[in-house]
Amino acid sequence: MASRKALKKNVNYIMGELFMECLVQSLYVPGTDKKKADELMGKILGVQDEFISRISHTEPGNVKGFYKKFHSDFNAKVDEIIEAIGQLK
Repeated sequence: MASRKALKKNVNYIMGELFMECLVQSLYVPGTDKKKADELMGKILGVQDEFISRISHTEPGNVKGFYKKFHSDFNAKVDEIIEAIGQLK
């Protein structure tokens, strides 16, 4: 299992990349709905805060199950955000 510090860095990196992708699409791709892009960027920041907070407050007694659920939830949110970025036009 990775350390909490490394896991937080990975979450920040992935969310930063998604935020940057959304920002680039908003600024440089013609026909992109800027209001939807702004809302999505706000959602990305909220998801980042949520998952960083979850890392800091691990369930005692069920650590393995906690991180298994954490990874599945995180992957689901990332997939959801990627889908939303694809639908910004």
